[in-house]
Amino acid sequence: MIEPGLTDHPARAEATHPAISTGLYTGALLMIVMLGALVAANRIPGLEKYALERNGASYSLFVLFMMIPVLRFLKRPLQLFGSAMIGWVIFVLGYDFAGMYFPNLFQVLRTPFQVLIEGAIFYGVCAVGSWVGEMALHARHHTIAPRRRRSDSYTNHHS
Repeated sequence: MIEPGLTDHPARAEATHPAISTGLYTGALLMIVMLGALVAANRIPGLEKYALERNGASYSLFVLFMMIPVLRFLKRPLQLFGSAMIGWVIFVLGYDFAGMYFPNLFQVLRTPFQVLIEGAIFYGVCAVGSWVGEMALHARHHTIAPRRRRSDSYTNHHS
């Protein structure tokens, strides 16, 4: 027997929107990569001779995880931007907290506000590009014919 107030419908049990869950996962993955890169660069001196490879691997993972919302919501620009910004804000919060443990982080790299703006611009450009691309594909597949108005045909026949 189901208690009052509880639902037996499985679709209602999962109330999270895919854009929100994708954003949360993306933010967590970006934070993990950032923290791993910071720890590897600052706390493991044995990796210093492999700095180029270490940084290349970190950048590659970061870009790969950063593209998750873009690839998942490529044909839905609003969800793309919303999901990406949720993930990016989580990353920026982690970056801000990392600045407490790595005191010169913001002097060597960027401030959290700069990082937030750069991410918003990047994801905004991706969302607008997605929107324009969808509009171009839609226009290519559907002919755009001029509409004949009733008044146009009336004046042509009676002139």
